[in-house]
Amino acid sequence: MSDHAGSRPTAALVLADGTTFLGQGIGARGEVVGELVFNTAMTGYQEILSDPSYAGQILTFTFPHIGNVGANSLDIEAGTCFARGLVLRTAVTLPANHRAEQPFLRWLTSQGLVGIAGVDTRRLTRCLREAGAQTAALGFDPEHGPNLGRLTDLARSWPGLVGMDLASEVSCAQRYGWDETVWEPTLGYGRRASARHHVVAIDYGIKRNILRSLASRDVALTVVPATTSAADVLALDPDGIFLSNGPGDPAATGAHAVPELRKLLASGRPVFGICLGHQMLALALGATTEKMKFGHHGANHPVKDLTTGKVEITSQNHGFAVRPDSLPPGVEATHLSLFDGSLEGLQVKDQPIFSVQYHPEASPGPTDSAYLFDRFLDLIERR
Repeated sequence: MSDHAGSRPTAALVLADGTTFLGQGIGARGEVVGELVFNTAMTGYQEILSDPSYAGQILTFTFPHIGNVGANSLDIEAGTCFARGLVLRTAVTLPANHRAEQPFLRWLTSQGLVGIAGVDTRRLTRCLREAGAQTAALGFDPEHGPNLGRLTDLARSWPGLVGMDLASEVSCAQRYGWDETVWEPTLGYGRRASARHHVVAIDYGIKRNILRSLASRDVALTVVPATTSAADVLALDPDGIFLSNGPGDPAATGAHAVPELRKLLASGRPVFGICLGHQMLALALGATTEKMKFGHHGANHPVKDLTTGKVEITSQNHGFAVRPDSLPPGVEATHLSLFDGSLEGLQVKDQPIFSVQYHPEASPGPTDSAYLFDRFLDLIERR
């Protein structure tokens, strides 16, 4: 049911099983298709939509009021918007925040993002929790209204994320350096003044706040494309190697990435992986991954650090997971989800190699897991 009672629907969301939601279009007009997922975060919508890990996905927020923070040029995680579509409960609210540079609705349009408002997102989220993540098509046509037949065909014909190597599509085209540090009140973003160590970050769809978190710890960063060979990485003589987050099926990306990662692991350098990087590391160590029913997307996921016994509230965005029963000898679980018991972290015994499934950079929050960057730096300094 739409919030605009009596208004002619200008947009529709059609799931692969035929479930249809009508509403009012927002953002750019057009039609998109992708995997529909729900996110439980209450804020940070600009950071979320610009996260490359959402490539290939249409996003619905469970929080009903989106837009009151507005939009600005600072709260983005990549150069463009990677989510394919946006689904909201109510119309976008006007900005009421001192950092807003423009209304969120105007930013959506500038990013070419197709959206729909007036959808019963509570019902939609229940559909996804019960049936699992689904392919969906979203259309916005203010003149003629949505073409339900075409949207249904799109939703049913799209193959889904399994088997898709989207990391190669969102990765940078050439290497670059990074020295911007994390944002601070009244100061904004800073610049790294000095460097104690050099880290090469492999870009599978990296978030800018990961790079900022490392640069803030006096790390000189070189970011390289996802297809970079191990020889080229080692030629840069890094003190540590970082494996970034990213979208798509880890097994598909692993087809070309895993052989090179195994060479990097053999170099003895410290390695830290986040999200897709965690999955890439697990595959390189001999473990396997699987598609989750509806994944983890939000900023309120409790995770237990088995090495300290502490529980962290974490930011997460992943639809695939490492099978814990597939970890080979010498590799141990370090973090577990307290929602469903899924594997959230691993480490290699007696080697400076570890990874987590969630996002310790957590832009815009929470920051419970920021210590993991310090753990990586400690491994580098001990080498």
